[in-house]
Amino acid sequence: MTTTLAPIRTPVSTVASRGETTVDLLRSEWTKIRSLRSTLWSLLVLVLATLGFTALFTALTVAQWATTAPATKAQILADPGRMALGAGFQLGQLAVCVLGVLVVTGEYSSGTIRASLLAVPTRTTMLAAKAAVFAILIFIVGELTAIPTFFLGAAILHSHAPVSITDPGVLRAVIGAGLYLAVLAVFAVAIGALIRHTAGAITGIIGFVLVLSPLTQLLPGSIGKHIHGYLPSEAGSLVASPHQGVNDVLTPWQGFGVFCLETVVLIGAAAYLLRSRDA
Repeated sequence: MTTTLAPIRTPVSTVASRGETTVDLLRSEWTKIRSLRSTLWSLLVLVLATLGFTALFTALTVAQWATTAPATKAQILADPGRMALGAGFQLGQLAVCVLGVLVVTGEYSSGTIRASLLAVPTRTTMLAAKAAVFAILIFIVGELTAIPTFFLGAAILHSHAPVSITDPGVLRAVIGAGLYLAVLAVFAVAIGALIRHTAGAITGIIGFVLVLSPLTQLLPGSIGKHIHGYLPSEAGSLVASPHQGVNDVLTPWQGFGVFCLETVVLIGAAAYLLRSRDA
C-alpha cells in the first residue's frame, strides 16, 4: 500500500505572526532607546553643538578674513559648502558615538540584556533591529540638523564666500551628512556590542573618530596619506562634502562606500561574538 503525504503548508496566521514579530521587535528596540535618559540629552547635544560650533567657527572665519592666509582663503572659496556644513559636525558627531555605545552597554550594565536575549533567542536579529532603529533615528535627527546648519553657515559666510543649496554637490552633501551620521550610529553600536563596557567602548569610538586621524597624518609619504584617507570617520564624512578636496584620496561616494564596508565588517564581528559569548 502506498501512502500519499499531503504537502505541508504554512498557515497564513503563522506568516502573519512572523511579520508581527519583526514589527514587535523593532517597536521594542525603539521603546528601549526612547526610554534611555541619555537619548534626549545626546540628541540635544548633537543639534546644539552642531549649530553652535558652526556659528562660532564660521563667524570667526569671517571676522579674521582680512588676516587669513591666502592659501586658507583659496581653500574656503573653492568649497565654501564644506565650511558651512562641516564646521560643527566634527564635534556634534561625538554625541552620536556616545549614544550608540550606551544603546548597547546600557543593557549590559543594568542586566536587562538577559531578559532581551530570552525574549529574542536569535541574538543577531536583536542586534540588527537595535542598529536599524538607532540608525533611522539618527538619520532623521541628522537631516533635521544638517539643513539649518548649512543655511546658518552659508548666511554667515555669504559676504566673503557665498554658497547656495543649488550649487553642484551641495544638496548631496546636506543629505550625505545624515547618511554619514546614520552609518556612524551603526558603527558605534558595533563598538558597544564588541566591548560591552561603557567606558571602554566610548574610549574606543572616540579614538576611532578623533584620535587616529591626527596621528595618521604624522606618518610620512603616501602611506600615511592613504591610511588617513581610509579611516572610518575620514572616509565616511566625505559624503558630507560638496567636492573632493585636493588632499582627499577618495571621492565622496567612494569614501562613504568604504565606511559602509568597514561598518559591515565591524557589525558582523559584533554579531559573531554576541552569539558565542555569554550575556
